[in-house]
Amino acid sequence: MRHTARAWVAPAALLLAAQSCLGLTAPATSSLPFGAPAPGGLHVLFIGNSLTYTNDLPGTLVAIAASGGDTIRTASLAFPNFAIIDHLTSGLAQQAIALDRWQFVVLQQGPTTLGINRDSLVLWTRMYDPLVRAQGAQPALFMTWPDASRLAYLEESRLSYLAAAQAVNGVFLPAGEAWGAAWDSIPSLPLHGGDGFHPSTIGTYLAALVAYERITGHDARLLPVASTINGSNTGVPPGLDSTTVRFLQRTSHRVLQRYATP
Repeated sequence: MRHTARAWVAPAALLLAAQSCLGLTAPATSSLPFGAPAPGGLHVLFIGNSLTYTNDLPGTLVAIAASGGDTIRTASLAFPNFAIIDHLTSGLAQQAIALDRWQFVVLQQGPTTLGINRDSLVLWTRMYDPLVRAQGAQPALFMTWPDASRLAYLEESRLSYLAAAQAVNGVFLPAGEAWGAAWDSIPSLPLHGGDGFHPSTIGTYLAALVAYERITGHDARLLPVASTINGSNTGVPPGLDSTTVRFLQRTSHRVLQRYATP
């Protein structure tokens, strides 16, 4: 198995970088709290909020990739309650994108279900596109999900993120759609965490499966099911039974087949 590493910043460190602006924006003069990932493998930058750093989505992706013999190295710029425009306003997004020759820059914000918010997401994604392309990377739009009381708006979220991806000929990561597909078969599957909005470890695992297959082009159904292999984390939540793991892998693959590969 090839060595896999990542450069991920804990939420506490990110909050320190933004504390002078009360957690809403980071000052334009701030420096990034991480360096470029080590050479080798696919380099993926995540720009998002607590839906990215809860349960460490970038780290889960790294572990899943390692279990399949792939090397993904990640860095993450994520602040509470941030939309992707807030990262540009802070100046840190520009620094992070310019830091490395990324293959993918993953953009994530809230569910973005309203039409006016959809228009904004498309506009902001277009603002990112030349910055991302200048580094030889592809922009990837990471579709999130509504809270548990507003699941009827899941399709609106899909339309928003898909429109943004199409606007820049980018990559669409339909994580929220995979959640919906999983619920179609197992309505009781606990993909939300305790607050009914942030992901559970199972929800993060399913989202990371979507990112893994789309980014690597490798079939998620061929991944192992064990939570550990030779003592190494594989991204599978501890205690999750093999039948459910296989179901989540199949669901991720099936949803991704609805869209063109990158």
